[in-house]
Amino acid sequence: MATFLYKLGRLAFRRRHFVALIWVALLTLAGVGAASAPTAASSSFSIPGTEAQKAFDLLDERVPEASADGASARVVFKAPDGEKVTDPANKAEVQKTVAALKSGSDEVASAADPFQAKTVSKDGSTAYSSVSYKVTSMELTDESRDALEKTTDDARDSGLTVEVGGDALQAMPETGATEIIGIAVAAVVLVITFGSLVAAGLPLLTALIGVGIGVSSITALANALDLGTTTSTLAMMIGLAVGIDYALFIVSRYRGELADGRDREEAAGRAVGTAGSAVVFAGLTVVIALVGLAVVNIPMLTKMGFAAAGTVVIAVLIALTLIPALLGYAGKKVKPTGEKSKLLGGGKNKAADPEKAAADPTKEPKANLGTRWARFVTRRPLAVLLVGIIGLGAAALPVSSLELGLPDDGAQPTSTTQRKAYDLVSDGFGPGFNGPLMTVADLKGADDPKAAAQQISQKISGLDDVLTVAPPMINKAGDTAIISVVPSSKPSGTETEGLVHSIRDAGGEIKSDTGADVMVTGTTAMNIDVSQKLNDALLPYLALVVGLAFLLLIVVFRSILVPLKAALGFLLSVLAALGAVVAVFQWGWLGSLFGVEQTGPIMSMMPIFMVGVVFGLAMDYEVFLVTRMREAYVHGERPGEAIVTGFRHGARVVSAAAVIMIAVFAGFIGSSEQMVKMIGFGLAIAVFFDAFIVRMALVPAVLALLGRKAWWLPRWLDRALPNVDVEGEGLRDVADKAADGDRELARV
Repeated sequence: MATFLYKLGRLAFRRRHFVALIWVALLTLAGVGAASAPTAASSSFSIPGTEAQKAFDLLDERVPEASADGASARVVFKAPDGEKVTDPANKAEVQKTVAALKSGSDEVASAADPFQAKTVSKDGSTAYSSVSYKVTSMELTDESRDALEKTTDDARDSGLTVEVGGDALQAMPETGATEIIGIAVAAVVLVITFGSLVAAGLPLLTALIGVGIGVSSITALANALDLGTTTSTLAMMIGLAVGIDYALFIVSRYRGELADGRDREEAAGRAVGTAGSAVVFAGLTVVIALVGLAVVNIPMLTKMGFAAAGTVVIAVLIALTLIPALLGYAGKKVKPTGEKSKLLGGGKNKAADPEKAAADPTKEPKANLGTRWARFVTRRPLAVLLVGIIGLGAAALPVSSLELGLPDDGAQPTSTTQRKAYDLVSDGFGPGFNGPLMTVADLKGADDPKAAAQQISQKISGLDDVLTVAPPMINKAGDTAIISVVPSSKPSGTETEGLVHSIRDAGGEIKSDTGADVMVTGTTAMNIDVSQKLNDALLPYLALVVGLAFLLLIVVFRSILVPLKAALGFLLSVLAALGAVVAVFQWGWLGSLFGVEQTGPIMSMMPIFMVGVVFGLAMDYEVFLVTRMREAYVHGERPGEAIVTGFRHGARVVSAAAVIMIAVFAGFIGSSEQMVKMIGFGLAIAVFFDAFIVRMALVPAVLALLGRKAWWLPRWLDRALPNVDVEGEGLRDVADKAADGDRELARV
């Protein structure tokens, strides 16, 4: 592989006009496709195999007019202080608003009059109207949302407090200025690392090109492939981070090759042949982790994983081709390692020929921070190992109290109308009214459908945490009933989850007594089912992703213990990161610092999401750092010396890559959406733990303790494995052939 990539790097360097033209053409094509593609509604959200989804499907078949899985809005009215919504003037305004809601959009299925539906609080201060739509929240048009907002704005002019909850007003979350700050931090880190504005600009430029192509392609194909508007969020987050990192490693290796005295084309070829090999395998681990999300069998999550994986593939291809091409354009503006550009104070008191100075064997290279740290770790490996494990173990302790769920409107910022509506309903009626359960009874097997429906209603009324049970609504055919159940607790509470399980557990007894099947659905039940599905898929997903990556790393490192150590270190860093997420978002520690306004359960998707994304990124650092050690060991250095060599060449770059990735992820902490905020924080802290504690401390400590045993591989396995030559051993043969060709040419 190293030889192939070496030739590819040299070809891209020589044919830079052609390579640059191809990528500009792809970016233009993707941009035009995105601009001309029809506006795609967000993809439908379905969870195959869950009881909540089966109930939705049954209602779509038998009671289509109910629009059970359609979008919903809850318009909450509160009278001014000292007044009631039942006062004639206020009542007339409420009824006028409800009529406007019905006629505001063709997608509205119904809008309930609070006075007829009896959704007025006991003290008369608050009322709400439930608005249902014919389409799902992800298919709702902007015109319908605008009509809803305009109608409620008009109602506010009358003096009433009017707020809107539900999923009808769902929109893309705003990330704010912090995302831009993350990119700015990345730029500063690159300038410090490379000492050159041109060299620092290349990774940023290529990462933005890669993300542009990836996100534009997703937008262009969104309508055809039913991709949601949230699909591009993960692709942008991951694509930007890995795009910068992969380019960073190749540019850094290129500068190192220049410092060794090679000409620029040869340096580009060798950079792609060595660091490029690591990029390919690091990219493969990320792709495996993202594509593996299909194991969960949630279509939206699968599409997000595939879209992000596609963006990672683009980032790898750009790093292997566009980076060497741009290095060709940059010429002498990209300096060898150790040199800075004149703009940043370089060029003063330097040797006339830096290549000769670098090649001077009498000049001892100055030990950098990475070298000094590696020597310290190799001298005291056991102490470093124990401190690292104890520290990460302490950070992981909060995981023992992890509560999983999906956020509701109660987790929204207090400034949003959704949160205000949630609080008004909680104060006026009780928290359970924010998440009523929809119980669906299939009465086909019942001898007396009406009596069966009444019996089911009575059975549910006797369960714990039930506040009210509405009379059964039976369809025209008389074979299906809908019973609305209001819990006493909030939608995301553990008591409400217990009630859902209690109703389902009672289903067996109900069926034996009445012959009717009972299912629970609705937003709250769907959230519970999604959480359960994610929990059930976590271990199989972990086994698949870690297993495949373990095999891949055996091929890369030709070792059993190094990949095993990499996987165990990753698990430790993920547990520590999850512990930090629990401490901040569930317990509220330092919550105000990160803009957490409401603590609650951790998003159920978080563990599996962090496993997928962080595993791929963690293996990036493992591959980039340890391949350099492996390269030194293969070339004859002792194990301890190889560790120091790997750190001398790779620690600075890996540290810079980690800081950049942390900055990019931390940029999403400024989002207005709790879910995006949590993902940004979780990924940022996980990269910090993995890069600076696991890879920078535990990895060299373990390798120092293992010595030569770290690189042990059974002979039969060594013969069976393909030789991918990540260390670039084959490049010596290429160099020898090139030298022979030059000598032959000289004799002629």
